[in-house]
Amino acid sequence: MAADTPTITLDPKYDQYDFPTVSPVNQPGHPGHTTPVQDAQVHQLRAELEKEGYTERLDTLTLLRFLRARKFDVALTKKMFVECEQWRKEFNLDELVRTFDYKEKEQVFAFYPQYYHKTDKDGRPVYIEQLGNIDLAAMYKITTSERMLQNLAVEYEKVADPRLPACSRKSGYLLETCCTIMDLKGVGLSKVSSVYAYVKQASAMSQNYYPERMGRLYLINAPWGFSTVFGVVKGWLDPVTVEKIHVLGSGYQKELLSQVPAENLPKIFGGSCDCPGGCAFSDEGPWKDAKWAKPPKWQTKQAPAPQAQETIIDNTATNPPTIPDAGAEAPAPAKPVAVGEETETAQAPAHA
Repeated sequence: MAADTPTITLDPKYDQYDFPTVSPVNQPGHPGHTTPVQDAQVHQLRAELEKEGYTERLDTLTLLRFLRARKFDVALTKKMFVECEQWRKEFNLDELVRTFDYKEKEQVFAFYPQYYHKTDKDGRPVYIEQLGNIDLAAMYKITTSERMLQNLAVEYEKVADPRLPACSRKSGYLLETCCTIMDLKGVGLSKVSSVYAYVKQASAMSQNYYPERMGRLYLINAPWGFSTVFGVVKGWLDPVTVEKIHVLGSGYQKELLSQVPAENLPKIFGGSCDCPGGCAFSDEGPWKDAKWAKPPKWQTKQAPAPQAQETIIDNTATNPPTIPDAGAEAPAPAKPVAVGEETETAQAPAHA
């Protein structure tokens, strides 16, 4: 007798999905593979949040991600969710995702390319960062640390919708994570401190506010001695997350190409893709294909009353705002701060 097809019990009030909702692999606590106790914990968490007046992001898939990040401890999950909602409000993220315009993107990318580009063999969005040319002093003449973090948060929102839903439709099953490639070529001793600080900030944002978004992370062109640095980085991450991280030297192509099809990997990394205008600016993927893409829900929501927008870039900023470390008490940021499969982060590095 064939095994029963996995299903997920949806809440008619909050679960308005237009993409598959069952995970392809039987992993405990994942959609379609939950126990009756875990289902009850979803209901308990939702009821407690409703009592406190929360009405947004109470859908089953979101609550399951937060619950997995806190090992299905309802009290800890509620604390994490509430802190995330407070941060979103202070950051004005629901409005920012609709209005943010990263006009200086091309100039910033000359120092620090961060972009989504097509999918890996499992159908997940591929997120790429190149850290070798990071020069924060030069970058702060172009933009501010606040705008860099705003861009990071907005891109996280676009991972949740429209990128992952489009990938799920194309694959025919639920996809909740990304495949991240961090290129460390050119990251020498002189840049370690700034790169270390930024990656730690980005990890904090993803772990605190965008849990369960990392599928795989490839650290390529890792310099000599990087293992020592990574030993420190591992301390920020959950052990399940660490298992998803692959540290590779300059001979990374074979392993990377076993996960990302050559036609989806930019030529600079040993693939065959060469998008017109550059892969870093194409944002190619199922989310751009009319067969799979749909307008994101944040775009079709009624926007709040328009507010005056600040258009002046303050180039005097020299120190990035800080983000609470994951697991620590998250104090309310004085200014909008911010920057995430298992208990992290879209991108334990900077983003996705």
